Amino acid sequence: MQNRRQLLVKLAWMSLWMIYLVYPVKDLTGGTHGTAATVAGWAALAVFLAVYLSLVALRSTKPADWRGKYPFVASMLVLAVATSFGLGEAWLTLFTYASVCVAIVLPPRLGLRGVGATTVLALAVALLIRADPDTLAAIILPCFLGGLAMTGLQRLIATMQELREARAAVAHLAASEERLRLARDLHDLLGHSLSLITLKSELAGRFMDQDKQEAARAQVADIESVARQSLVDVREAVSGFRRPTLPVELAAARTALAAAQVTLEAGPSVLDGWPGLGPDETGVLAWALREAVTNVVRHGEGATVCTVTADRTWEGDGERFAVLEITDNGPGPGKSAPGNGLSGLEERLALVGGRLETGPGPRGRGFRLRALVPLRTVSGPLPTA
Repeated sequence: MQNRRQLLVKLAWMSLWMIYLVYPVKDLTGGTHGTAATVAGWAALAVFLAVYLSLVALRSTKPADWRGKYPFVASMLVLAVATSFGLGEAWLTLFTYASVCVAIVLPPRLGLRGVGATTVLALAVALLIRADPDTLAAIILPCFLGGLAMTGLQRLIATMQELREARAAVAHLAASEERLRLARDLHDLLGHSLSLITLKSELAGRFMDQDKQEAARAQVADIESVARQSLVDVREAVSGFRRPTLPVELAAARTALAAAQVTLEAGPSVLDGWPGLGPDETGVLAWALREAVTNVVRHGEGATVCTVTADRTWEGDGERFAVLEITDNGPGPGKSAPGNGLSGLEERLALVGGRLETGPGPRGRGFRLRALVPLRTVSGPLPTA
């Protein structure tokens, strides 16, 4: 479904280039050629368009190293040369389409050279058929500029693909690092506890063999205590694995925003956090940071700076709140309704007694997200950003 949608978008964009066909169509309908030449011209134009659109369609479904694309471009160049010599200067416009396709099929490092070679070929043909100087400016220049623009677009697409792959690699590495951390924690926790349980079990068995019931009973009690504590430790380790933390999310945000060419500005108060704030509240604030950064990457087109600050505020009833604020200088919230991410974040905040505030950034520019959670226990002053 996605490939079909992309193909339709490409074909729609390519249809905009059809305006340059006004020159050969006008030439064929102007009565300047005989019947045979006119029929041959229409046939050549139909074949050229079929090859052009087929190349666009097939390239969307074939792998990047598909070599079948080169005969299509060669056919377009041959038709452009043949019709220009056979029917006149109006057909030089076909070189514009050939130039664009050359920029598409060639690797980015060769795209500019291919466009230049196509333009030189078009200019040579124009000079050989003694084309009018005005025609040279109206057709040859778009031939070069169109190919040049497509070359830049191809490089942009390649760069975006590399950024997607880099973000996927970063996410994979982060997940792997968390798995390794959990493995280390479980090894340290269970290795010590199970060794102690094994030792005390052996002692209890010896005491029972020696008919020392009280000593054996004491060892069994110790085993029960160690087992219970091990269970608590494992639950805490798994809970820490599932709950995000602000330092981890801030590092991930820096990586994701850098991939999107957005600078992250965060004060030291974000890492220091709020002394005494509960793990549930801290986890929700980490979720808020993740969701805000995701919105900047997905919807903040044109954003260059994302600012993260930590603060606290007092309500009218005297209740204190920890505040995490994320702002960007992108296009702003627009008129669309909040998405599932913000709705889910609002529900998470409500579970801990907090709330979510969103809207335009300072001076009405960009987007601002404020997550507030109750600050019930504070053991020291909050550092200023």
